[in-house]
Amino acid sequence: MTDNARDDFDSPWKEALERYFPEFVALFFPAIHAAIDWARGHVFLDKELQQVVRDAELGRRYADKLVQVYTLEGAETWVLIHVEVQGEPERGFAERMYVYHYRLFDRYRVDVVSLAVLADETLGYRPEEYRRERWGCKLVFRFPMAKVLDWRERWAELEASANRFALVVMAHLKAQESKDGVARKGWKLRLVRLMYRRGLARGDILGLFRVIDWLLRLPEDLEREFISELLAFDEETKMPYMTSVERIGRQEGWREGRQEGRQEGLNSERQLLRRLARRRFGEVVAERSRGLLERIAEPVVLEELGEALLDCADGEAWLAMLAAAVSVGE
Repeated sequence: MTDNARDDFDSPWKEALERYFPEFVALFFPAIHAAIDWARGHVFLDKELQQVVRDAELGRRYADKLVQVYTLEGAETWVLIHVEVQGEPERGFAERMYVYHYRLFDRYRVDVVSLAVLADETLGYRPEEYRRERWGCKLVFRFPMAKVLDWRERWAELEASANRFALVVMAHLKAQESKDGVARKGWKLRLVRLMYRRGLARGDILGLFRVIDWLLRLPEDLEREFISELLAFDEETKMPYMTSVERIGRQEGWREGRQEGRQEGLNSERQLLRRLARRRFGEVVAERSRGLLERIAEPVVLEELGEALLDCADGEAWLAMLAAAVSVGE
């Protein structure tokens, strides 16, 4: 790329996992997908994962997700997804997989299936187990692992796939591969056209477009070119999905749309914190939290507050912590 902005892989992966979780499992772990009773639905267990992460204190989090599903036999199972999106391999990744797995089982006593998706750029980095041994006492923890880079050799399969998560993988691979802004702009347009050709519903097109746009960031000059070409394509197809989004209408509106997209993420974090506060301290405290949370605009601060909330003894302690965070930010 021609600017120095660092690609953000964590956020789009988190959003895509939540939006297309069954298709994510189908693409990377088809045998597991076939064993799940998807008709019974699935539930993301953010609170439970936050508690384990806080206790473990083992490295930073990536796009980790914890999901409750049911097997075809009717058994409840928790699926722990670790998505490794950093640029370099992490030495302690397998240990972190084990610690999260064990702590979930120890706390909740349910079956936990830990799955690793490695989205880094080091082909030979493929941790699949954690082991320790001393004096005849041996621990071996193995977990299913999928490597996103392997799909580079299966590109034609991704292009032909009806799986919506395939578009996320394609955008991720091209974001890693296309450091040149012009090449990246070309792939971004190609993926948007492919999305149109698949005849997806309006909601899917808008959701996937948001993820693709997030992954394939462009410098401002190429972003303006991309907008112009996208608008021309929009008119040709007579499917004005993109022009209905707040991002497009004026070129400066595109940048406003990006800010609004980030604002949506902040609002989601705030809503989650209010729900957690309501569950722990009641409706009054949750409502008193609202105004304070709206004055906090840093995602990392909201994330830290989510972990700290679990340690608060009562609602007043939680509100005091919020007030302190607001005063520091201002």
